[in-house]
Amino acid sequence: MSHTAHIPSHRKPRQSASKSALRAGVAGGVLSTIAVAGAAGPAQAEPVTQTIEMPTITSGFSTAVAASAQATQQVALDLETQAAEDAAAEKAAKTAKKAHAEAVRKAEAKKKAEAAAKAKAEAEAKAQAEERAERASRTTERTTLSASSNSSGSSASAPSSSSSNVSGSAASIVAFAKAQVGDAYVSGGTGPNAWDCSGLVQAAYRTAGIDLPRVSQSQSTAGTQVSLNNLQPGDILYWGNAGSAYHVAIYVGGGQFVGAQNSSTGTVQRSMDYDRPTGAVRVL
Repeated sequence: MSHTAHIPSHRKPRQSASKSALRAGVAGGVLSTIAVAGAAGPAQAEPVTQTIEMPTITSGFSTAVAASAQATQQVALDLETQAAEDAAAEKAAKTAKKAHAEAVRKAEAKKKAEAAAKAKAEAEAKAQAEERAERASRTTERTTLSASSNSSGSSASAPSSSSSNVSGSAASIVAFAKAQVGDAYVSGGTGPNAWDCSGLVQAAYRTAGIDLPRVSQSQSTAGTQVSLNNLQPGDILYWGNAGSAYHVAIYVGGGQFVGAQNSSTGTVQRSMDYDRPTGAVRVL
């Protein structure tokens, strides 16, 4: 056989294009080497009597590529898992922060409500204590006045002056006061259809051309102090102490008074036995 004769191929079945190109390059190089050696050797060189199988160099390369792809895929999976865990942790932190803020808000609201309830209870207790003290003071003062009247031999009954005998300025004051009976009681009221106690007294005296102070404390010292057993129509009755009275009314004669009592009764005419006053002053 000639040294240029075709060398039989023992290639394996066709693989990928890259692998074929690589094998072709290697084979070409080997063939060129053989051709050069044949040309340089003696003319009597022995003819080639066996074929040479080309080495396979692609198995390790494909294994490395596959391992690299698998590693890349694993890294991507790990990154995706980490991202999901980070998102879940962030969401949990936001939820916990919101829950904590809501708990703090509720605690503060509860604390404020409890403080308000406590303050209200204390105010109510104080008001009740003051009312009880006021009632006790009135009772004591009435007892003292009654004992004083009994010791002097005077009758404790109301004066017998009758409003029918009233004239002049006193008549004007009494007539105005009686005309308001049935009107409503309103704290701070000065008429014409709603009054508080001192507002009614002030308006009644204004009909007689007399300008009294506005409040009961001042009205209780606006004239000369007189005994409850020596009253005349038009005298100002007061409850409490002179100078610090908490209620006033007008004596209209016959043991009666007219006053703006409270929001429940309004302006009424009552016997002095209904709520005996502490003292009286005479302005006329």
